[in-house]
Amino acid sequence: MVSVAPLNMQHMVVTYDNGAPDKIDVRQNIPQGGESRAIHLRGIGKRSVRRIEFWYDTKGFLKGKADVTVFGMK
Repeated sequence: MVSVAPLNMQHMVVTYDNGAPDKIDVRQNIPQGGESRAIHLRGIGKRSVRRIEFWYDTKGFLKGKADVTVFGMK
C-alpha cells in the first residue's frame, strides 16, 4: 500500500534467507492510497524473505516521499 504521495514503481529485489536475490519488474504507477497488483514470488517450497528493496520515483513530491507498506500471504 502506498501512502503520503503517489509513486512510479520500477522494480523490486526480494532477497531470501539463503541470500538468493530475485529481481521483479513492476513498472506500475500507484496512486496515494493505492496498491500494486498481487505479485507472486517464484520458486517451490517453503522460503523466508530476508529483505525487499523497492526502486521507485515519488510523483508529486510536494507532499513528501511516498511510504510503501508490504503485505504478505502464505
